[in-house]
Amino acid sequence: MTTIAVGTALPAIERRIGIADMVAYAGATWDWHRMHYDMAYVESAGFEAPIVDGQMLGALMAECVQDWLGPDARLTILGFRFVTPVLAESVVRCEGVVESADSATVTCTLTVHIVGADGESIGTAATGQAEASLS
Repeated sequence: MTTIAVGTALPAIERRIGIADMVAYAGATWDWHRMHYDMAYVESAGFEAPIVDGQMLGALMAECVQDWLGPDARLTILGFRFVTPVLAESVVRCEGVVESADSATVTCTLTVHIVGADGESIGTAATGQAEASLS
């Protein structure tokens, strides 16, 4: 097995999260909170667009780690916190770095950024940490 070095950057994943993505996620998770689709409700709460379900950001973090490590690894721990709401149709980018690694496990810190039109981060949506078991 290849040694994984502390400080290694994970390949970033970037996505635009649209309304169709949000509806599909809501259907899969049975999370139909009005904040994710009801424009009148969203506007009454002071937002200009529906809010992306925060668990979608956790799913993006899990995908970032799992895609990098491959099918023989298993995500065993994922913890994260929300920093800033993400509006529908926003582009987000998940980035990670290896914090620790040995022959059995790897631990990464992860950040989901909100990406502006110029491709630069305009805010942090979520931060977290993941641990994966290596087979």
